[in-house]
Amino acid sequence: MNLRYRVELSQAERGELSALLSGGKHAARKLKRAQILLAADAGVGDDDIATGVGVGGSTVYRTKRRFVVGNLEEALSEEPRPGAKRKLSGKEQALLVATACSSAPEGRARWTLELLAGAMVKLTKHDSISRETVRRRLAENDLKPWRKDMWCIPQVDGEYVARMEDVLDLYAEAPDPKRPVVCFDESPTQLIGEVRQPIPAEPGQLERYDCEYKRNGTTNLFIFLDAHRPWRKVKVTDRRASEDFATCMRELCDVHFPEADRIRVVLDNLSTHSAGALYQAFSPCEARRVLRRLEFHYVPKHASWLNMVEIEIGVLRGQCLDRRIATKERLVSEIAAWEQQRNASGASIKWMFTTEKARAKMGRAYPNPGAVASQMKES
Repeated sequence: MNLRYRVELSQAERGELSALLSGGKHAARKLKRAQILLAADAGVGDDDIATGVGVGGSTVYRTKRRFVVGNLEEALSEEPRPGAKRKLSGKEQALLVATACSSAPEGRARWTLELLAGAMVKLTKHDSISRETVRRRLAENDLKPWRKDMWCIPQVDGEYVARMEDVLDLYAEAPDPKRPVVCFDESPTQLIGEVRQPIPAEPGQLERYDCEYKRNGTTNLFIFLDAHRPWRKVKVTDRRASEDFATCMRELCDVHFPEADRIRVVLDNLSTHSAGALYQAFSPCEARRVLRRLEFHYVPKHASWLNMVEIEIGVLRGQCLDRRIATKERLVSEIAAWEQQRNASGASIKWMFTTEKARAKMGRAYPNPGAVASQMKES
């Protein structure tokens, strides 16, 4: 054990290092130094620290020395390294970041490393700048201008909150066979056939299949999921029109839950998911009979993640549909086998997000009637 540099952390320093290791985005080297200091403070030997953290003995020695001679910040930070001076100054690096965040040149869809390097040559006094210099400076600022992320931005207003909490309260209820909660959604699926027969796997050889395939059309999957018990049902259809939705709702009442007094259905805002669809498909008396046993609960717009069946669709695609299936008949057979096995196994979804957690995590996004009242009072 190295007695020359003995690490003794204060309570505040231990707390800072523990917080550093508990979460957040930090450099791997900084995290390793934090682990070294905590282990050294606990009295662990240098050799054991090096083995446990996965570093060399010299790293352990230098980290302890920098803490004892300097302070915690010095021990966690990088030491100055020999080598050439950075090509871009602080102001030039800020200019690079600003350029990368601006619109791409006319005629180009996005900035590339080469385009940015050329732009920096024009904007600075440098004769040349390599793409690697540009890449490293952008990486330090977590910038990738050639990438884009598309997503839906929900408008969190009173209607959004009301629908969200309505669905979350349904999930939090105790199971009631007379009033089940069923999540419903649909998903299109392609029928993909092989042009050439795949070659089966052998010892030392992966299964091989041709990159060329044959598209045999599409089908639609209607998926039901009981929110409180391990049951799901998948129905394969040729389309997903209003009449198909109406048929699914009648089967939900008469076939799947004939003993239920009221079935609460969680679904999204697709135009076909309406009570009117049943009147388009059935006689008024039949439509009214089915609707008396149904209660629709719609998730907020752009919030399909609140529908528990979305998770089940992901499981279905990962476990059963992640391959080429050429015909509807085989698709029906494969899904039926998956469905039977998953129901028999007792698999269910453990939903953790509650109304209380929503208010804690999204409180700032909730409408604030108090602020509105205050503004009206001031005016």
